Amino acid sequence: MINEKVIDSHLHIEGFENEESDFVNCFEQYREGNGLASLNICVVPTKQRNVCNNMMAALYKLAHPNTYAHGGIDHIHWPITTDMPEGMDHVTQYRELMEMGFDGIKMLEAKPSHHKRNGLDLSTPALEAVFTEIEKDGTHLVLHSNDPKEFWDRSKVSEDHIARGWFYGDGTYATHEEIYRQTNEVLARHPKMKVTLAHFYFCGEHPETLVELFEKYPNLCVDITPGGEMYWAFEANPVYYREFFEKYSNRILIGTDATYPWPTDSYDWLIDRTYRFLATSDTMKAFEDRPLTGINLPKEARENILWRNFERRVGEAPRPIDKAALKRYIEKYKGLLSEEEWKYIEPHYLAL
Repeated sequence: MINEKVIDSHLHIEGFENEESDFVNCFEQYREGNGLASLNICVVPTKQRNVCNNMMAALYKLAHPNTYAHGGIDHIHWPITTDMPEGMDHVTQYRELMEMGFDGIKMLEAKPSHHKRNGLDLSTPALEAVFTEIEKDGTHLVLHSNDPKEFWDRSKVSEDHIARGWFYGDGTYATHEEIYRQTNEVLARHPKMKVTLAHFYFCGEHPETLVELFEKYPNLCVDITPGGEMYWAFEANPVYYREFFEKYSNRILIGTDATYPWPTDSYDWLIDRTYRFLATSDTMKAFEDRPLTGINLPKEARENILWRNFERRVGEAPRPIDKAALKRYIEKYKGLLSEEEWKYIEPHYLAL
């Protein structure tokens, strides 16, 4: 068990296995079993799971008010256009999530597979209005942009990643460089936006990119939620990265990417490796059984990454769920749920 304060700032619900799925107790057992202060559930906008996952995250917060959650905007149809169904435009959905009691917004729109499906430039007017509102309100945004560069190279991408649809080198996806260009344009348009770029912005092999962004944008952070490839970069250059983590400790957050319904023992493994990397000098088997040696940060730097940075950006306590707003949200969007999803949500809805 971890014996200091930690907030897992980045984990997910991908759905549920059946009507009896117990994601609430699953995550709470993970939190309690590892001695974590809190969790931040990031709703992943995949397939048609988005509104259902917003409902599930809100219900989790309702059951465990010490939990944070970042909601996702459902684009309703793809490719994304500004021609949304009446009352379901992106800004309206954003405001509904915040009214419900979400603590921030999660976007996966710049992950290459979603970027292709969505059919838009990240800096398109279809999303510009939402970024404008997020910046104006000071709302925290967790943005997944890009993926490891080797995912565009057939000789380097693993068979497992290919099976998951993460090979992007067939000419039908935006390039690695183009997605960075679009993201950087959004940052330039919204320089005060409180954004955390997930997965170290896939800059493990070129951290100078992050240094430039940190200097330009005072409210920008990154998280060290795995992919293993960033940890391999840390391991390959340990002296540099220990200095980097100490110098920029106020710009880095810890997260795991633990995802329900993955095997639950993987959650414990992920938080163990990410925590020990920061807090110890242990050498351990980590991602793909490759060795990883902890950088044993001093207390102040460690605390920044483990919890202080998240609380500074999001709040010292989670926002409470407004039951009436949650009920209105379910009533409005239940038509987007599958029959299976509605069977799961309906009894919770009736109990509100």
